[in-house]
Amino acid sequence: MSKPSFSAVALVALLSGCAMGPDYVRPEAPVPVRWAESAPVVAALPSWRSFFPEPRLQALIGLALENNRDLRIATARVAEARAQYGIQSADRLPNVDLAAGRSASRTPADLSGIGRQLNVQRYDVSANLLSFELDFWGRVRSLNQAALASYLASEEAQRAFRLSLIADVANAYFSLLATEERVSLARVTVKSRGETSELMEQRRRVGVASDLDYLQAKGAFESARSDLAGLERSRAVAANLLNLLVGNMPQNLAPGRALREQGMAIDVAVGLSSEVLLRRPDVLSAEQRLIAANANIGAARAAFLPRISLTGGFGTASSALAGLFDAGSGAWNFQPMLRLPLFNAGRNEANADLAEARKIIAVAEYEKIIQQAFREVADLLSAREQLALQLAAQEASERTQAARLSLTEARYKGGVSSYLEVLDAQREFYSAQQGVVQTRGSLLATVAQLYKALGGGEYEEAR
Repeated sequence: MSKPSFSAVALVALLSGCAMGPDYVRPEAPVPVRWAESAPVVAALPSWRSFFPEPRLQALIGLALENNRDLRIATARVAEARAQYGIQSADRLPNVDLAAGRSASRTPADLSGIGRQLNVQRYDVSANLLSFELDFWGRVRSLNQAALASYLASEEAQRAFRLSLIADVANAYFSLLATEERVSLARVTVKSRGETSELMEQRRRVGVASDLDYLQAKGAFESARSDLAGLERSRAVAANLLNLLVGNMPQNLAPGRALREQGMAIDVAVGLSSEVLLRRPDVLSAEQRLIAANANIGAARAAFLPRISLTGGFGTASSALAGLFDAGSGAWNFQPMLRLPLFNAGRNEANADLAEARKIIAVAEYEKIIQQAFREVADLLSAREQLALQLAAQEASERTQAARLSLTEARYKGGVSSYLEVLDAQREFYSAQQGVVQTRGSLLATVAQLYKALGGGEYEEAR
């Protein structure tokens, strides 16, 4: 018997792989083409270091990307999926082992069939092909495509979490800055109203001010103290959130800038939805899950068809160790096997139905994520526009209230206005100042979230 032609086997393996699964076609995005007819087109957003130019914020984001435990878990998930893909892709190539062994046996004379004791020993050295499946119907290839898509889905999910972490750190940082600025305003107000309250008490003692003026000043002072306590509590909460996101807050960071000095581009350009949303990492992750579900259909369909596997080996064999490599000691075996499913109580049909159902689910999830992404961007665009208008109006109001307060104080000193008018002007000016700071922080946080919603500039940076 001649040796098998391994080149012919390899050729058959290369020519195999007739895919049984449906070709993947990306579903149409179930959203309008644009958010607004006047929206400009943008090719890509900058990296987060360019988008957030403030050095202290950059340092905090860098620390969060390095220390955040949830991000470490997401990164480990990517490594896990990559390893699973490596395990699955190994089935596409033959597995060959090198084996060496010795076997010995003794058969009694009454059982040997030759009337005397029979001693047999054998030495073998061989390279063995371990049950390699010829992938005629693309079953192994479909499973490999599904594993690859699952790996890519986990990688995109990790990138989505990374981008979300960047935006969350920026959001928490702007919230902390806004609260700190509001605390500073409240402290100045508490000090000013405290001095006014003491002055009114002295004036009342000498009969210059009435009890009503004193009580009004005292009430304004206590109200400012209450406001300060509430803002101090909010600042502690904002600081704790930022510490949680960063993981380890160092003490030697660069000094931060005020909200008005952040230098961020507020008017982030927005392109076509099909160009922007489809590069969001959560959308890409959902699409990879859809690709995996589509590939699993091919594997489930191939299970109905015959499966051919090859097992064999080639080496040397001898009854003595010294004769292993003598002439004529060559040995080989070749065992092709054909398996055709006949009856499995509907298991294959159920697996095929399961794969089809999971693809329908994956399509619906993919479309739902795109719709959610479109709504998120639309909401943030609207919020950014309205907050910018609100901030401009509040800044104008702040200037107006400052002028009113100055005029009212002058009128009070001249005896034209009552102290109640001064208190009212102080309250309105303080409220306008607080509103400006709060809205400015909200605007910056909205732009940070919009950066995340548009997919950021992390795709090009990560690649």
